[in-house]
Amino acid sequence: MILPLVGHTLSVRRRIVTLTVLAAVLAITLFGAPLAIAVARFHEGNSTHDLERVADTAVLDVTGDLANGRVPELKPVKPDADRIRGIKVAIYTPTGRLLVGDGPATEDRYVRDAHYTDMATGTHGEEVVLAVPVISGSSLVGVVRAAHPRSELDDRIRLTWLKMAGLAVIAIGASWLIARRIATRLARPLEDLAGVAGRLGEGDFTVRAGRTGVREIDQVGEALDSTSVRIGETLERERTFSSDASHQLRTPLTGLRLQLEAALESPDRDPYATIRDSIASADRLERTIDDLLALAKQTRAPRALLDLGKLFEEVRQTWHGLLAGRGRALRISGREALPARAADAAVRQVLAVLLDNAATHGRGTVSVLARDAGDALAIDVSDEGAIPDGHDPFVTDDQGEDREGHGIGLRLARSLAEAEGGRLRLTSPSPTTFTLLLPAERPSAQ
Repeated sequence: MILPLVGHTLSVRRRIVTLTVLAAVLAITLFGAPLAIAVARFHEGNSTHDLERVADTAVLDVTGDLANGRVPELKPVKPDADRIRGIKVAIYTPTGRLLVGDGPATEDRYVRDAHYTDMATGTHGEEVVLAVPVISGSSLVGVVRAAHPRSELDDRIRLTWLKMAGLAVIAIGASWLIARRIATRLARPLEDLAGVAGRLGEGDFTVRAGRTGVREIDQVGEALDSTSVRIGETLERERTFSSDASHQLRTPLTGLRLQLEAALESPDRDPYATIRDSIASADRLERTIDDLLALAKQTRAPRALLDLGKLFEEVRQTWHGLLAGRGRALRISGREALPARAADAAVRQVLAVLLDNAATHGRGTVSVLARDAGDALAIDVSDEGAIPDGHDPFVTDDQGEDREGHGIGLRLARSLAEAEGGRLRLTSPSPTTFTLLLPAERPSAQ
């Protein structure tokens, strides 16, 4: 069970990392592509600006010579770290002839266009060209042409793109590292949950999932804890039912067996009466089984007015023969006591525990007395035995002896009484008397 869950967490970890990196790549692509185009245009604009500055400087230097008909002397372009390299300058006459400088022997279209505009620029072959007119007064006395290799501009663009690509790789790497950290933080609690689920599958219902601070994962952990508690409680109830049902069923089975044995020892006895008594005992046995199953499932019957007459008659039918077989008497009184509202099954099981306790560990006559105890109905179950001083029978579920045969036990009988809103307590250690208190329902004044 653990391996598939661990494999799933590893898959989740890979997915988180993959999706994060893909998101980073997509974001960088969507942002980087327009930025790369903008960078290229920026460098092209800088290139034009550099050519324009060089051409304007040359125009200032050669205007006087051209206006006086002299051949100007071009000054070399001074190197500048911020300026693009390889700029060449040439001076052309108005007729298009190269006068001085480094350029084509005859004018190109940018030089011709400069006759009619303040500046003409563009790409010519492997060069980026800019041409500006030289004006003296109102006359065109020449054209200055500035150019640099296209490769210089391309190199600058590629270098910037390379830096951008490096930054993109760094950003993707950082995204990958962050994604791994986040995936680890998310996957480790899942791996812990896998371990908890594995231990739960192996039968350890005390295991609990830790809290991580991640709400969704903590919700899974809480659900797993709840499942563990429910399964543990269910199995505990089933174990309790399995171990105690045999003891609680032993009394009605013994009564049924005694009836049948008595019928065999008295062949002249009416067999139909024996069959009727046996069917009644079987009905009581079936009812006891239903009560125990409801107890194992922690289901509670609806509370209704307790029918003491019917309940005490069942007690008499079940226990009179058993106690008589041991030479002991059963005395029942108080059938007309105050009514109480409680589940018949719960009260019946509590009385079964008390009577079994009296029959097994007590002596002499067993008495069942219902009486008015103020705002409560009290049912006393007593015998002529005694409990040693300082001994709590609710601790060991017996009267001083650690042995089996107590049914669901005095402690569980007390919990049944409390579940019905009542109490079960030892009111007298000698003679031994247990009292079941149930909230009474007094008739209205009207």
